[in-house]
Amino acid sequence: MTPRDTKFYDLFEQDTTNLVTAAEKLVDLFNNYEDVEAKAKQLKALEHQGDTITHEIIQRLHCTFVTPIDREDIALLTHTIDDMMDFIEAAGRTAFLYRVTEPTERAQQLCSIVAKMAYKVHEVMPRLRHRNQFKQILEDCVEMNSLENEADDVHHAAQAELFCDGSDACEVIKWREIYQHMENATDRGEDVANVLEGIVLKHA
Repeated sequence: MTPRDTKFYDLFEQDTTNLVTAAEKLVDLFNNYEDVEAKAKQLKALEHQGDTITHEIIQRLHCTFVTPIDREDIALLTHTIDDMMDFIEAAGRTAFLYRVTEPTERAQQLCSIVAKMAYKVHEVMPRLRHRNQFKQILEDCVEMNSLENEADDVHHAAQAELFCDGSDACEVIKWREIYQHMENATDRGEDVANVLEGIVLKHA
């Protein structure tokens, strides 16, 4: 039997550790709204670190003959986590570039859900190493789907409030984009859950 390269698991766990750090930084940015430029730069640095891990996974994928899970699942999982990171970074960058003066309560609620999703993604990732934990992965995926639904509800309420409270048009544009980045981050978290669910079902 040709040994399977388990380094992929290490890289996935490094990637989700980085993801959690970024999500925590996003929460800090919107809950402690000061030094916004410096915090946006920290998010950018973490996004670059995520890109480095993504490139290492994809490069290793091209050089590995036998992978621990299907090649297409490794690639899809990698790019989905990378997308989640990109949207987290984009939310912080947009707040800085658009010179948002203070956060909204809805932004704080959304970034809290983003962080919960990142924690869950990080929690579930080590289970991929152990087939006897695949059943638990399915339960984790249900929780991740619930978080995405929660984010949808907050996002819809946030969008409605923008058009009901007499906000300036420029403020509406700014916050629509920031809210969308956060909601997209939770969408990608749900996509991670869908990929993991597919992996589990293939090996059921």
